[in-house]
Amino acid sequence: MGRLQGKVAIITGAAKGLGEADARMFAREGATVILTDMDADNGARVAAEIGEAAEFQVQDVRDEQGWEDLVADVVSRHGRLDILVNNAGVVEPGTIETQTAEEYRFVMAVSADGAFYGCKYAVPAMKASGGGSIVNMCSIASIVGEPIVVAYAMAKGAIESLTRSVAVHCANNKYNIRCNSVHPAGILTPMVVGIGPKVVGRDDLRPASEGPAPSALGEPDDIANTVLFLASDESKFINGAAIRVDNAKSVMEGVVS
Repeated sequence: MGRLQGKVAIITGAAKGLGEADARMFAREGATVILTDMDADNGARVAAEIGEAAEFQVQDVRDEQGWEDLVADVVSRHGRLDILVNNAGVVEPGTIETQTAEEYRFVMAVSADGAFYGCKYAVPAMKASGGGSIVNMCSIASIVGEPIVVAYAMAKGAIESLTRSVAVHCANNKYNIRCNSVHPAGILTPMVVGIGPKVVGRDDLRPASEGPAPSALGEPDDIANTVLFLASDESKFINGAAIRVDNAKSVMEGVVS
């Protein structure tokens, strides 16, 4: 316990799924956690269930001014910002032939623009706090071929590149700020369950812990444990890395070895 004791963290997209799992785990490890999301009801519920270590703010990650105001407010009230988890993201199924321009712009704005603004305003705040850790939620969709979610794959590829750029920028300037990306395979979250039948043609998605099956998925805590490690000082020499949490999916598909 206490792996994040005294640290202040912002987690976007924290009303459910991966962001919720991150928030609960961070609070258990001693962090003060600011959860943000567009889903006010679920976000407030999760923060209330976590208790005094958590608070919730409605945030549209596409809004640059909102990002600037959020970070300034957190620093003003808590005195510092140590961790940012750019978790917010959306997916709209579609191939290069069927994905609409409207869907493409929406997915890119929430995922890629949101991560860009988050990094842009977190870096100065963390620099003033003496350092920090940024964790960008990516996907193996940026590594393997995922034809049915082309805009989502593009957004995650952009975030992966952003991660490396931010890591090198901060290292070159000796800011003591690390930036890494996490690349899950399918995880049993409300978003994945909602699109599962469209993407994989199955509606019997279930956790891999129940036994192997084509539809078996990872669980949110599988990712939260990795995010926690990257947010903590235990990973102080890991910077600019793309961490695959995919049960060897990308290896089996021959993309990496």
